[in-house]
Amino acid sequence: MSFTFSELKEAIKDYTENEEATFVSNLPVFIRNCEERILKSVQLTFFRRNQTSSLTSGNRFLALPDDYLSSFSLSVTSASNKSFLQHKDVSFIEDYNPNAATQGLPKYYGEFDEGNLTVAPSPDAAYAVELHYFYRPASLTAGADSAKTWLSDNAPFAMLYGSLIEAYTFMKGEPDIIQNYDQKFGEALTRLKDLGEAKQTGDAYSGGLVRRGKT
Repeated sequence: MSFTFSELKEAIKDYTENEEATFVSNLPVFIRNCEERILKSVQLTFFRRNQTSSLTSGNRFLALPDDYLSSFSLSVTSASNKSFLQHKDVSFIEDYNPNAATQGLPKYYGEFDEGNLTVAPSPDAAYAVELHYFYRPASLTAGADSAKTWLSDNAPFAMLYGSLIEAYTFMKGEPDIIQNYDQKFGEALTRLKDLGEAKQTGDAYSGGLVRRGKT
């Protein structure tokens, strides 16, 4: 089972038996709110991305990608040797390197503001860098009616029930119906967590199969 954008919109209308114009115009909002809940609730490799770029000699700032949410790692390559910088709070970095004119191979990095990382010491060359980061995927609603996304293909129940929670909340629907969909959404999130936080973080050869306690 999977959903295209059009199919998910139709499913929401079918489940709610609602085709009122204002409700229909808000279907993309319900879906985006659902995607946001999934994004902030489950760790999936699907939400990871790598980007390569380079530092500018003497410039301690590195511009962030537009879809950046948080860092997993930042590495610097010098003379074919790749080293990972240690993530620190900006206050630590400012204390470590109070004079931005002090240059060398960067050792630390942190989020300076919404659009930039800062490194210390300031780079003394245009080092190649690789940023591994948590990113915001494009929404299903950003494409055509025939569009699909990883979530609509691989987490259709989470997409459906999460969207229905938003839809019934908008309709000021019966609490027991919202509670039922919230339970089903929670079950779908649990299955996603099993995938993202167990199966996607290792293999059976190195870590064995995922085991659960007996009940």
